[in-house]
Amino acid sequence: MSDETKNSVLFIEHDHVSEAGPIWEQFSKRGFEITRFHIVDEANFNKPNVSVVWPDLLSFDVVVVMGAPWGAWEDERIGNWLLPELKLMKEVHNAGVPILGICFGGQLMARVLGGSVGRSTKAEVGWYEIDSDDESLIPKGPWFQYHWDRWVNPPNAVEIARTDLSPQAFVMGRTLGLQFHPEIDPYVLDLWLEMEGGCAEVEGEGLVVEELRKETRVQEPESNKRAYDLVDQFLDRIAGAPVQLVS
Repeated sequence: MSDETKNSVLFIEHDHVSEAGPIWEQFSKRGFEITRFHIVDEANFNKPNVSVVWPDLLSFDVVVVMGAPWGAWEDERIGNWLLPELKLMKEVHNAGVPILGICFGGQLMARVLGGSVGRSTKAEVGWYEIDSDDESLIPKGPWFQYHWDRWVNPPNAVEIARTDLSPQAFVMGRTLGLQFHPEIDPYVLDLWLEMEGGCAEVEGEGLVVEELRKETRVQEPESNKRAYDLVDQFLDRIAGAPVQLVS
């Protein structure tokens, strides 16, 4: 595939450590030109209410909405860009542009499509196996979890996977929302842990940071493969599904 015929994928990165590891790799292998759009830089990490000039989201063939350290329900804290992002992503969904939402991105898309998002009763942090109704699309894992919030599925979405605590994946039209993090690898994990308060968050959930790093190194070969397969399934099955409009 030549550069002239490459498809394009936009990664919406809400913070300065939203690197996509094996997800980037597989999109690149599939011939996609990757564009990264950053919203909140490191200097504004504790004050995410920044001004945003959005690109033309409808000019991309796929949009991937990444995670964030804030909640997809925190309208006042996030301020300037959350409500506009909700509106824009509804337009993207209704235009039939395939969307992959990861963690905050999955929660955001649940809200966009008529569900809701709020604080969970407890966190899920670390490597978890999940219950899946379609293991060819979403295998049981283990997948990496790093969240304190959870969504309620949109009314017309099909839930694909879950844990006892929260939904883990849904499909609606050409949108796939994920609660877990298929992009995690040791490098990405270190970026998160090196953020302000990152290690304290993990330790506050009763985990030992070095043990989590070690487990992530052990999981990396198979978790990368699961991530590659997930991108393939998304592109081959979800991206060409019938468009399912929301009002």
